[in-house]
Amino acid sequence: MASEELARKLERRLRREEAEESGPQLAPLGAPAPESEPPARAPTASADAELSAQLSRRLDINEGAARPRRCRVFNPYTEFPEFSRRLIKDLESMFKLYDAGRDGFIDLMELKLMMEKLGAPQTHLGLKSMIKEVDEDFDGKLSFREFLLIFHKAAAGELQEDSGLMALAKLSEINVALEGVKGAKNFFEAKQSKPAETDQEGPPSPLPISTVG
Repeated sequence: MASEELARKLERRLRREEAEESGPQLAPLGAPAPESEPPARAPTASADAELSAQLSRRLDINEGAARPRRCRVFNPYTEFPEFSRRLIKDLESMFKLYDAGRDGFIDLMELKLMMEKLGAPQTHLGLKSMIKEVDEDFDGKLSFREFLLIFHKAAAGELQEDSGLMALAKLSEINVALEGVKGAKNFFEAKQSKPAETDQEGPPSPLPISTVG
């Protein structure tokens, strides 16, 4: 497997470094002294760190502790068919509003500011827990797909009522229940607007006409 091959390469490299660090070998008498070469330890250390990180992630993926990164282009309209195009556009506008760094992600500090503006501030641990619940690639921040996943889970009833993500969904300016979730009944009870009651009274009845007998 690829992970086993990486492990063997890393082990061979570490053994070679240990041999180099143990000191120079004594040359036999009469043999010319080897020419000294400038050490190049920094690139090797950097390469080892990168290789070790790649190996660690590969092992995590094999053990189910991490998911491989997505290489394909994300299409929200096909991956979230229960959302209307209008709703996805509105959620995208909301996502971009709080993506202060304009890097396509909402990080911990941006999520903190978002929850404060929505009127539901969270603790540091609460914010990390919110991200972790939908963080598919374990990068510690929210992509647009993971942001949509919050509303998808809310519609499916997969969020705790008192969770930070549910508060985010309920307090958002977008009334998802009315803007395009197909077949999602009782989506966000706090955001659903009750239809205005119509006046059921008919036109005023005519005044009674008295007749003279």
